[in-house]
Amino acid sequence: TSDVERVILDVSVKDSTGGYVTGLQRQNFRIFENGRLQPITDFANVDTPVSIGLVVDDSGSMGPKRPEVVTAGLAFAKESNDKDELFVVNFNNNVVYGLPPGVAFTDDVQLLRSALYLGNPVGQTALYDAIVFALKHLQAGRQPKKTLIVVSDGGDNVSKASLGNVLNLIDASEATIYTGGLFNPDDRDGNPRVLRRIAHASGGEYFNPTIEQVVPTFHQIAKEIRNRYTIVFAPDPTLDRQKYPTRSLRVIATAAGHKHLAVRCRTSYSLKPFAQLLAGLPEKRKN
Repeated sequence: TSDVERVILDVSVKDSTGGYVTGLQRQNFRIFENGRLQPITDFANVDTPVSIGLVVDDSGSMGPKRPEVVTAGLAFAKESNDKDELFVVNFNNNVVYGLPPGVAFTDDVQLLRSALYLGNPVGQTALYDAIVFALKHLQAGRQPKKTLIVVSDGGDNVSKASLGNVLNLIDASEATIYTGGLFNPDDRDGNPRVLRRIAHASGGEYFNPTIEQVVPTFHQIAKEIRNRYTIVFAPDPTLDRQKYPTRSLRVIATAAGHKHLAVRCRTSYSLKPFAQLLAGLPEKRKN
């Protein structure tokens, strides 16, 4: 709709040792929008189903790394909630939807395997266009929580969309994005800063695994998804929508027995409708 009536936050909480803190309740959290404390209207601390997109770099340099990424993606699917739904987007010069025509999401491991192996690793890296396409597709997901996992070994060098476009769409979406950078030491195109920024803006996490660490990294992401809280609040009606279309967010968690809790959550959100922002972007040709 043109008016945002609620904001859904996907929140992770860890203690000082890096362990997940489970069992927290609504009263353990405080949400600040543009510095103002807002009441929580809904709260869940259970493992809820997720709509998930696997967004995988299929450029020429990814060829030797592809088997490990496919293995990790399939292992991730097997660890998912029975009601999770997944899709695959491959990208090089073009953005390619991996599942068969008419199949928007699936939990079929064989379909996911075929999607991850679709095409040959060639060409350059349309990272931003791939994320734009995946965010758009994710909007059609049936599950309340939405996640992208983006794996690439290089910075963007061929997209029509810009990093700014991607960050604006993230603010208008409900997606949490995890990014993984498989960089070679001598790779001049590698850009971990961009992948880190995309993950941070959405409340996700950036990883920089070696090829041997890809499978354990996907396992860690699967565990992270299963240990997050869902917190909902309504935008502050006293703030001018025209003056403050994008608003900062800060979530604080406190609990007895914990001196400091680290909260991971998106850092801002936009009142501008996702569809409106999407309509203003140059769309990369999709195969």
